[in-house]
Amino acid sequence: MAYDSEAMAAALSEWVAIESHTYDMPGVNRMMDLVAASVAGSGIAVERIAGRDGLGDMLTLRAGPNNGKKPVVILSHLDTVHPLGTLAKDLPIRREGDRLYGPGIYDMKGGAFLALEAFKTVLAANVAQVPLVFMFTPDEEIGSPISRMAIEAEGKKAQAVLVTEPARDGGKIVTARKGVGRFDVHVEGRPAHSGTSHEKGRNAIGEAAKQIVAIQAMTDYARGITTTVGMVKGGTAANTIPQHASFCVDLRVRTVADGEEMTQKIMGLIASDPDIKVKVTGDMNRPPFEKTPEVAALFERARHIAQGLGIDLVDVPQTGGGSDGNFTAVYGIPTLDGLGIDGDGAHTLHEHALVSSLGERARLMDALLRDFR
Repeated sequence: MAYDSEAMAAALSEWVAIESHTYDMPGVNRMMDLVAASVAGSGIAVERIAGRDGLGDMLTLRAGPNNGKKPVVILSHLDTVHPLGTLAKDLPIRREGDRLYGPGIYDMKGGAFLALEAFKTVLAANVAQVPLVFMFTPDEEIGSPISRMAIEAEGKKAQAVLVTEPARDGGKIVTARKGVGRFDVHVEGRPAHSGTSHEKGRNAIGEAAKQIVAIQAMTDYARGITTTVGMVKGGTAANTIPQHASFCVDLRVRTVADGEEMTQKIMGLIASDPDIKVKVTGDMNRPPFEKTPEVAALFERARHIAQGLGIDLVDVPQTGGGSDGNFTAVYGIPTLDGLGIDGDGAHTLHEHALVSSLGERARLMDALLRDFR
């Protein structure tokens, strides 16, 4: 299980050099091409599903013994939040000591790359004792709209799911994530000239402001519930009572029950003025990923394996961000997340990976894949 971090960093830089913003289908598909080419001739079965709705393809690799045992599923996404051109302008690939910078390197090309290296090594050594399924998806950063069904279908058949999202706080594993809800609120009032007919108008922005205050007040830190209004639109001119206004709501919850309760509250918003209409659409995008006894047992198994490698594996309390692991954990499938590279700055212009963690995390993934029976 020898993995050279420096050699891996050089190869990873080639991945990062291909920009793959979620909505840049050609860029995402070039990443899929790169993965497919890396396993060509190895005996690994490659399944490719064409993208849709302006999104890239999905790639699934299948290998290991066909012995009827439940498979282990690895989940990685190859889309990033960084728009095309970030590499040339704001976040060029560069090395500063142990830090390797580049768009998407931490979230999550580093994790996808090191897991693929381990996947190939285990299969080449012919030591996998269960079927292995590796899914590369194109749309995680926007909630996995076209890959979710496939992820759930594969996950339900698995004995365990391993997610290569980045490690937390110096290499910690993720064993619980909040659920994520997304809602769009549209307010329709009545337009009027703000000078000559002010009393005839019904201000959609004014009503939206009241609703926003109410939504923000739903945040309950003690219960781990947060509500955020992050984008607001409305109006046509300074001298016109606005007929339309809209805003989006981000909801984060710890439990399925909290998600159901908060969804009802947000969907049940009512206008304060009978002459104004409020329409809400949306739902929970990702269910909560709770640390069930099965997840805890899988983590303990991983921790024991890591000890044998000289790694002190620790998990973090429930993190606020969602991942594709939420889709499998909610069905009771033991799921481990945060198995990717160590580093920092996800979604920022100082995003970087720690080169020294590449070999260590690859060794951990390698050992995990060998251990399943």
